Amino acid sequence: MEDKELLAKLRNPETRNYGFNMLVRSYQQRVYYHVRKMVIDHDDADDLTQEVFIKIHRYIDTFREDSQLFTWIYRIATNECLSFLQKKKRRFFLPIGDVEGELTAKLDTSSSISGDEIQLKLQKALLKLPDKQRVVFNMKYFEDLSYEEMSEITTTSVGALKASYHHAVKKIEEFLSQ
Repeated sequence: MEDKELLAKLRNPETRNYGFNMLVRSYQQRVYYHVRKMVIDHDDADDLTQEVFIKIHRYIDTFREDSQLFTWIYRIATNECLSFLQKKKRRFFLPIGDVEGELTAKLDTSSSISGDEIQLKLQKALLKLPDKQRVVFNMKYFEDLSYEEMSEITTTSVGALKASYHHAVKKIEEFLSQ
């Protein structure tokens, strides 16, 4: 279903539930994997994905259609991830290294993280990055989004995103060469 059709169903009180179910079917998997790459833990990713769709349901009437629906949804998902990670750091009064250690431990014990040794090492390298650099790297490397799409999602300039990606790649290369 095209986004315009989907939005029409979501904005019509008689077809709102059907439209929302179609939206969830269309975007749930992509949102989940986007979130999962940031928070690592399946249960946290599941909860955050649910929160993202609750927010979408609550605020769909405020979507102005000045960007793609996908972009708006990813912006919500990205902001939810960043907020979650910030709350986690504050809640446990953990410095960034300790949250990184906790997520690394989850990576080591997770049976649902697929991959050989190099994939695991890449995921550990990603955890060393600041949250926003990790978001940029994930969107560019794993999801192959253009800098323009990423700019709409993160409300950051293309130049700043290119710089973040470049710094992230350099840090990952450095980690992987150790």
